[in-house]
Amino acid sequence: MVTLTRSGDRTIEEKEALLGYALIAPALLLITAVILYPVLYNVYLSFTVVPLRPDEAPQWVGLEHYYSLFGSSAFWSALQTTIVFTFFSTTLATLGGLGTALLFNRSFRGRRYLRGIVLLPYVAPLISVAFVWRFMLDPLYGIVPYIGSDLLGLYAGNIDLLSNGDTAIWSVILIDAWRYFPFAFLMLIARVQAIPGDMYEAAKIDGASKFAQFKDITLPELKYILATVFLLRWIWNFNKFADIWLLTRRVDTLPIYAYKVAFANYQHGQAAAISMVLFLALIVFVLAYVAWALDW
Repeated sequence: MVTLTRSGDRTIEEKEALLGYALIAPALLLITAVILYPVLYNVYLSFTVVPLRPDEAPQWVGLEHYYSLFGSSAFWSALQTTIVFTFFSTTLATLGGLGTALLFNRSFRGRRYLRGIVLLPYVAPLISVAFVWRFMLDPLYGIVPYIGSDLLGLYAGNIDLLSNGDTAIWSVILIDAWRYFPFAFLMLIARVQAIPGDMYEAAKIDGASKFAQFKDITLPELKYILATVFLLRWIWNFNKFADIWLLTRRVDTLPIYAYKVAFANYQHGQAAAISMVLFLALIVFVLAYVAWALDW
């Protein structure tokens, strides 16, 4: 088929390519303005001291912020808190979603209605969830301290679980896992229901126990979905700010530490350096995790 109509004219393929570029140009411009430019500007700010007066230009200081950062005990404490929060909240949410998916894979009365109730923590507005939990955990009139301390005697005294430094991190972890396990459930339930029942029937005939069926059939069929869910939740939790900030001021993860440095201490260059370390650490983890998951 001849695509040239006369000498010097563009071919149909070239016109289609130009049309394609023209159609995606607005999206590329939007991405550049909203994502790429702020990232590049943040890289620049991490090498400067940003003055408070907007009419003054930032002063170049090179790697000074990074040297100061790696020598700061507050930074390493925030990094440790971030890793602890991310690991345990992600693991608990993934395991909760897996257990719920296996439960709803069975037939029982009211399963359709209970499935909608399970999704409520995930679809409820964040600010409503945060303030309800703060009310429930209040040491004076909260239902959780009443049950845990007065009825069950798990701990003594009116301990504020969200303001105490030893309990705040674990309270936030449990709340985060409760709120986001429905995401793992939604990702896993479809794959669980797609596992052929003949595989379980054959395993039963061979005398395999329930645990053996789960280990040898269910887990291998779900491993890639589980790896994807864990990775996505890790990325989101590593950068999480709003959920923690609305619940307590006693859990200083890296995003919250960067916020305090920028808007409480007005050290915007230092905060930009923290953001860059957060970004690079997340990239390193994602690359290592993907390499490991491919060999799993």
